[in-house]
Amino acid sequence: MLLTIVSVVLALLAALANAAASVLQRRAAATEKGVAGGRWYSWLTHLLHRPVWMWGSGMLVLSAVCQAGALAAGPLAVVQPVMATELLFTLVVGSVFFHRRPDNRAWWAFGAMVLGLAVFLVLVDPSAGTTRVPVGRWLVTGAALFVAVLVLLAISVRLPSAPRATVLGAATAVGFSLTAALMKDAIARLSDGLGALFSAWQTYGVAVVGLVSFLLLQLTLRAGTLVASQPALTLGDSLLSVVLGSVLFGEHLSLGVLVVPEAVGLALVGVGSVQLARTPEVSGHDGETAW
Repeated sequence: MLLTIVSVVLALLAALANAAASVLQRRAAATEKGVAGGRWYSWLTHLLHRPVWMWGSGMLVLSAVCQAGALAAGPLAVVQPVMATELLFTLVVGSVFFHRRPDNRAWWAFGAMVLGLAVFLVLVDPSAGTTRVPVGRWLVTGAALFVAVLVLLAISVRLPSAPRATVLGAATAVGFSLTAALMKDAIARLSDGLGALFSAWQTYGVAVVGLVSFLLLQLTLRAGTLVASQPALTLGDSLLSVVLGSVLFGEHLSLGVLVVPEAVGLALVGVGSVQLARTPEVSGHDGETAW
C-alpha cells in the first residue's frame, strides 16, 4: 500500500513537471516567433539560448526521473492513468504564466476528470505484479502493438484533419504506454547494478520507442486540434497501460460487475479532457473549435 502511494505521488510530480515543461517551452517559442530568420535552424538556436526554454527542458528530464521512480514503486496500471493529470496541471500552470483566469467550464472539466480518474483507480484496484517480463511475452506483445500502430497510421492518411488527429492520437498513446512498460521493466534491472541497466535491451527500447512516440505526437498535433487528439491520447494511454500491466506484469484488476462504473469513470476522464483541451491555458490558443 505504501509503495502504491509513493508511486501515485511520483506520478503526480511527473505530470506536474510535464505540464510545466509544456507551458515554459510554449512561452519561449511564442516569444521567438518572427525573431529568427535565415537558415532553418536559426529558430532552434535562439530557443537554446532562452533560459525559459532550457528550464522547460529541465522539467522534461525531471518528469522522466519521477515517472521512472513511480514505475519502480507501483503498478503500470496506476502510474499511467495518474499521468493523465498533466492536463489538470497544465490548466493551473498555464493560467499563471499566461495570466488567464479559467472559466467555470474549465473548472467543471477539472472536477469531472479528477472524479473520473479517482473512481476508475479505486474500482479497478490494480495490484502489483512481477517486475520483469519474459522476452517471449515481449515479442508477442511488441509485435501486436507494432502492427496496431501501422494499421492506425495507414487509416490516418485517408482521413480529414480532425479524425486523422484522433487516429494519430491513438497511435501515439500506444507508443507512450509501450514506452512506460519498457521503462518499468528496465528500471527493475537496477537491482542488479547500473551495468545490468545499461546492458538491458529494454533500456534502449525506451529510447527508441520514446523517440518514435515523440515524433508521432508531433504528427498528431500538426494533423488537427488538441480537442480532436487529446481524448484518444489520454484514454488510449490509460486503457492500454492497464491492459499491458495485466498482460506483461501480471497485475490483477478488479473487473466483473465493476466494469460498468469503471467505464463511467473513464468516460468522465474523456469528457473532462475534451473540455480542458478547449481552454487557452491548455491549448495555447484563444480557443479551438469543436470537431
